This record gives sequence, structure tokens and C-alpha cells, in this order.
Amino acid sequence: MTNVRDDLAPTGVLRASINLGNPVLAQGTPDEPRGVTVDIAREIARRLDVPVEFVCFDAARKSFEAMVTGQADLCFLAVDPARADQVAFTEPYVVIEGVYVVGKDSALTTVADVDGPGIRIGVKEGSAYDLHLSRTVQQATIVRGAEGVDVFVDQGLEAGAGIREPVTQFVAEHPDLRMIDDPFMEIRQAVGTLKTRHPDTVAYLYGVVEELKESGFIAQALAR
Repeated sequence: MTNVRDDLAPTGVLRASINLGNPVLAQGTPDEPRGVTVDIAREIARRLDVPVEFVCFDAARKSFEAMVTGQADLCFLAVDPARADQVAFTEPYVVIEGVYVVGKDSALTTVADVDGPGIRIGVKEGSAYDLHLSRTVQQATIVRGAEGVDVFVDQGLEAGAGIREPVTQFVAEHPDLRMIDDPFMEIRQAVGTLKTRHPDTVAYLYGVVEELKESGFIAQALAR
């Protein structure tokens, strides 16, 4: 069996790429990140008996780029075919939902309604739902920006895409908006590393994530 520690943390430090742009999974600041992804990274580093270093970003695409350009050893991203050719993923440790926000008086009431001619959807560039909608939307137009809901509001679009939890909060703060309750996708969040790692290393990460799910570690971290 290969030395997983040397393969996964060749610098002697486990460098974890953290996406602070997803508040469900990571919060805090680049200097003091927290959340389930941070907890998982710390636990993996503890098991490998190496220090952990957090490389933080405000978007998933930047976290992905850090992984593939050698700035990080570990990432926490949604499983997507556009990433899977370069990143080896574990099974998901959590599944979150992508939903649409529309105007309170909008005629759009279902997910299918949103994919119509003349409909513009605001999305966060490079996010899991950007990748998904880029493949699946047939008639609507995707408008990319720093945040899907902000693009939706700032440009007066017909719909905005986002993650259920922050979209729910956003709608609560904007009574002129509402959320289409049915999700347009399930976002399968997983731990990833480069596909060039040894198969033993990928298998090790897979096993750790499954243990953390079964033991309640993940559920407790999400609750915190």
C-alpha cells in the first residue's frame, strides 16, 4: 500500500481548499474559517498526523482552480462531470438543493416554467448550479455574476438560482420576492483530490468520509 500521507500531503502540510462562498458548508474568514468542510479537513489531517492549512476562496470555481493548479491537496466541491475529469471525488457527505427565486407576482411557478423563451436566470459563475444549468437549460438564458440572486436583482432578471438555505433567507429579507419550492437540482457535495493521486489515497479518503457519515461526525458538524 502506498504511503497515503506522503501522497496526499507531499509538502508535509495538508492544504485544504475551502469555498467560503457556500455558507452552508463554510463560514467565517480566510484567517478563521469554520464549518463542516473545515472540520472534515482538520479530521483528515489529524488522522494523517500532519498540520492543516486552509486556502480560502469566495467561489467554487476558484477552489477548483486551486486544486488543479497545485495550490491545494484537498477540495470540497459538488460532484459534477465538468470537474470529474481532473478531480477524484468521494461519495457525497451532504446533499443540498438548488432552487430558483422569482418576483412575488411572477407568472413562473414551477421549475419547468423557468426554462422558457425570454427567461433570464442569474447564476453564480462556476458554481455547481451554473455547470448543471449550462447543460440542462434549453430555452432560457443564463446570466453569470458574483452571486446568482444579486445578478437577478441588479439586472431585473426573471429568475435567480442559488442554494436553498441562503435563498430562503434572502427571500425572507425581500418581501417582493418568493422562492419556487421544488428544487431544480440536488447538489452532491463531496471531498476531492487530484485524479493523479494513487488509488490507495483516493480509497482512503472514500473510507474516511464514509466513517465520518456513519459516526455522526458530519451531522454534528452541520448542526454546529
